[in-house]
Amino acid sequence: MAPVPRRHRSGLALAPSPPELLDGVGKAILRELQEDGRRSYTAIAAAVGLSEAAVRQRVKALVDSGLLQIVAVTDPLTLGFGVMASIGISVTGDARVVADVLSEIAEVDYCVLTSGRYDLQLEVVCRDNEHLLTVVNDRIRPVEGVREVETSICLRVHKQTYNYGTP
Repeated sequence: MAPVPRRHRSGLALAPSPPELLDGVGKAILRELQEDGRRSYTAIAAAVGLSEAAVRQRVKALVDSGLLQIVAVTDPLTLGFGVMASIGISVTGDARVVADVLSEIAEVDYCVLTSGRYDLQLEVVCRDNEHLLTVVNDRIRPVEGVREVETSICLRVHKQTYNYGTP
């Protein structure tokens, strides 16, 4: 079976990740950025034993390959979004098509195809219960192919981490 091409968040196919990007130095750079995404190239260079120019080049290669995104992660509660929910969705037809449509909904911050009770699992962030009701009832349920929707409100985030691949 041929490997599925990796895709950038824009949908464009990416070249396979060169293994050298995830060598010990590459992982050390990732750890530094996961600890502080605003850390300077100079500070990273000192921590990993490379020149600033080499770190800059490695970070650019990690970003260009799709292995790394540098973003600001916010706390939804402090921004006035008081309700987070997990939504399981069963579909008829091609789950990928339904996932594409649901991924366009602004409140959906996570959409994955799953194997289990549901075909898709979403996470949404809303201002309040009324906003959640509008998203579920008016924007998710009407999507062609959505058969069943089960919403679970998140009471508290107990753990959230983004340090994949760099234990």
